[in-house]
Amino acid sequence: MGLQTELDPARGPIVSNPVRTLQDVTALRVQAADEATPFVMEAIRMVKKELSQQQAVIAIAGGPFTLALYMIEGIPTREYSTAKALMYQHPDIWHALMNKITDVLISYVQAETRAGADAIQLFDSNVGILGPGAYTHFVQPYSQRVLAAIKQAGAQSIHFGTANASLLTAMAEAGGDVLGVDWRVDIDQAWQQIGFEHGIMGNLDPTLLLAPWETVVEGTENVLNRIQRRPGHIFNLGHAIHPATNPDHLRRLVDMVHSYNGHAAN
Repeated sequence: MGLQTELDPARGPIVSNPVRTLQDVTALRVQAADEATPFVMEAIRMVKKELSQQQAVIAIAGGPFTLALYMIEGIPTREYSTAKALMYQHPDIWHALMNKITDVLISYVQAETRAGADAIQLFDSNVGILGPGAYTHFVQPYSQRVLAAIKQAGAQSIHFGTANASLLTAMAEAGGDVLGVDWRVDIDQAWQQIGFEHGIMGNLDPTLLLAPWETVVEGTENVLNRIQRRPGHIFNLGHAIHPATNPDHLRRLVDMVHSYNGHAAN
């Protein structure tokens, strides 16, 4: 889109020419995803080729709100006050930017599906900084368009956000075959809130994987016991894996979930 972006290992995405005016929005390029990110599509095709028919390829797309925050703020921050201030003070700029981001995302998820993705996770990791009213007005219509495009393309969709307990109903209304939740909400209560017509994904605290194995077992059993083996649950962490995580913990965690039968694990 013409942004000068650098991925800092310590801080995350850095945008040196942030978007803060209508002129900035107009200057953003909209390019077909197959042309802009051919390496992503090739990676999906390569993975698809190596998997069996029983294994699904899950691709990722950044959520429109989280992408807008990075584009406006320029650097990851705790509160994203510059981006939120623009959203409230200049809604015309905000909606123009969100429309453009959404157009790009629709092209992107369609390309991912053509490349072989069976499901796509819309990863709006920062959406929890909003209240329900602001989310419904400033974000929901755009997420809804992207999720509808995923469905139309023939893939399943996972709609994820962190710190989103108060937004779950509105996020479910926006769409998604599966709603992803983090560890700050009890997963059984979250599922009741969104309705059992949706699947649910989550929600082990990733930091638990830095603890002794016995603590990992306790946290994992808490999640699984709350689900009570109801169909439609995808076990996952509540967010990204911490870089210092012991890989052996991950292997044992996967084995534990696969073999879980309601009894304590060793």
